[in-house]
Amino acid sequence: MTWVRSILAPVLRNETQARLLAALLLRPDREASIAELAREIGADAGNLHKEAVRMLEAGVLTDRRVGRARLLRRGDSPLVKPLTDLLELGYGPKPAIEHALGQALGIEAAYIGGSWAARYLGVNGPFPRDIDVIIIGTPNRDDVSEAVLAALRPLGRDSQVIFRSRTAWEDADDAFTRTAKASPLVELDLRDEAS
Repeated sequence: MTWVRSILAPVLRNETQARLLAALLLRPDREASIAELAREIGADAGNLHKEAVRMLEAGVLTDRRVGRARLLRRGDSPLVKPLTDLLELGYGPKPAIEHALGQALGIEAAYIGGSWAARYLGVNGPFPRDIDVIIIGTPNRDDVSEAVLAALRPLGRDSQVIFRSRTAWEDADDAFTRTAKASPLVELDLRDEAS
């Protein structure tokens, strides 16, 4: 997929650049190959490579070779801090919530919906103010709600956390669930990064 421009960070060149930078700058200890990043962000590897070269030349990213793989990670340019701050506003909710919920028990699936998901998926509109999080499963609701709120607090974001059992989500008997399933949703990756 190739995007023309970023909606969540409109001062950046395009969505491919924004998602590349978000994937690496918002997780400062991360190192990933271009192929891995292309799959993750849904970008063409060739276009992603061009963006990576621009960011490597600017020192925003750095790389190292392991065999034939080129592993990218956060660089040490003075541009990194302000870019990270900008990216946290637009793209920070997804990795923040994924990190906060990665260890939670009883979550079968989780999504961000509402206006944030719409902007992330390229639907034009005003910059999203709050984050709608949908949790599928039977986790401890208080613990999960607090984890989401705590993760978004440093980003200056409010959140609404909605819970549905797997059956309620699949059956979609209530108006909210039907509307949510018919609207843009961004699935959260809750795999334990340490594994």
